[in-house]
Amino acid sequence: MLIPTRPFFSRCALAFAALGLAAVTAASPAAAQAAFPDKPVKLVVPFAPGGGTDAIARALGVGMSQALGQSVIIDNKPGAGTIIGTDFVAKSRPDGYTLVVSTFAHAVNPTLMPKLPFDTDKAFDPVILLARGPNVLVVRADSPYKTVADVLAAAKSKPGKLTFASQGNGTSAHLAGEMFDNLAQVKMIHIPYKGAGPAMTDLLGGQVDMMFATAAAATPQIQSGKLRALGVTSPAPSPEIKNVPAIAASVPGYAVESWYGLFAPAGTPPDVIVKLHDAAKKAAQSKEFRQRIEPEGLTVSAGPPEELDAFVRSEEKRWGKVVKENNLKIE
Repeated sequence: MLIPTRPFFSRCALAFAALGLAAVTAASPAAAQAAFPDKPVKLVVPFAPGGGTDAIARALGVGMSQALGQSVIIDNKPGAGTIIGTDFVAKSRPDGYTLVVSTFAHAVNPTLMPKLPFDTDKAFDPVILLARGPNVLVVRADSPYKTVADVLAAAKSKPGKLTFASQGNGTSAHLAGEMFDNLAQVKMIHIPYKGAGPAMTDLLGGQVDMMFATAAAATPQIQSGKLRALGVTSPAPSPEIKNVPAIAASVPGYAVESWYGLFAPAGTPPDVIVKLHDAAKKAAQSKEFRQRIEPEGLTVSAGPPEELDAFVRSEEKRWGKVVKENNLKIE
């Protein structure tokens, strides 16, 4: 009987090893995809720290981290009316690890700034519409303006003298002021900043007269007594922002809404979008997140990704018409 030599067994072992390696290699893409997330997820906030979007992103990040089992890092990339941070995400790898916390500016910038470095409708995949709510017209507690009527009277008597801050060009605070000017037939000067935090600092310091701030940014300052709320930008008074009238009561037809959503770079795998959506939805519907945003007049949405896509497209159409009809331009 012939006994196989050792080289034969070695060749067999190598062959089986090669087959095993091939099987692992063939399965590795699926295994890697199934493992998402296996490293921290980054939420890019296109504003400076300290504003409403930053606060909401940090509250969301806590819940998402628990749901995903990975750290969620907040990365502030302010400037250019949210374009710097948004463009960073548009050009990031579509693997689910880099998302942008988008706001009102995401839907307005395509019309307000037609030479964007990305195509808003093609560069992103929607993840979730988190929340919606009004802005609030605020002044310092020692301001001579105690009502919307006071602001209107001063703006009419001093054309081009009153100033209003915003967290950046194309943001809800910017367009809220422009719409106020247009409908009230007054002229105030817009002063843009790289986030609500810096804008609030200058408002409190007396460098600007007022701000049509997001509720998320304004409420803590209102509650502390540092700012006075004159009116909300919703068509009717907000039940959460008590004893503050709607600006529409003094300026008929006035209505502006803030919102917050998550987008991923276009081409992100659908199953990764599902995991991100489910984690964000769980975080947004948590007691802790609701307690953080509902006192500020915000309402949690947390529907499917299609909800965010349809909402943003409708906002693009609505505000695109306003921007063009009023010949609004970046200053």
